[in-house]
Amino acid sequence: MVEAGTLCTNSNVAYEAGANASAVSVAEAYTNVYIKKAEGKICLDTRYDWVTNYASVSTIGKEILREAASCYAAIMVINYDMSGFSSRQEAFIMINVLWARYSDIVKKIVTDNKYKEFILSGEGDID
Repeated sequence: MVEAGTLCTNSNVAYEAGANASAVSVAEAYTNVYIKKAEGKICLDTRYDWVTNYASVSTIGKEILREAASCYAAIMVINYDMSGFSSRQEAFIMINVLWARYSDIVKKIVTDNKYKEFILSGEGDID
């Protein structure tokens, strides 16, 4: 099977999901689907098609989008099968941390166009 996503890779998702993530849910067949869903969610939430316009994203911007996509996809990995974690609470803590990281990135892009410009160009300064 071939990597299906643009913003992150299957290994990025498995890494974010953690060592206790189910082997089934971090399988490439699943993570390919989760990555595509995460990409759609990022584009929807930020109202910008990062996937189609990926070539115009700066190098550091690609890393920022990689984090958002892999965090959101990892949430779906953990949610699919929590059996590998020592408790449901441990899985929920992982989900909450991943959601906070995803949400922080998206919130910045949505509330201030300077973040979007920074992701695209890699340039900006602090006011």
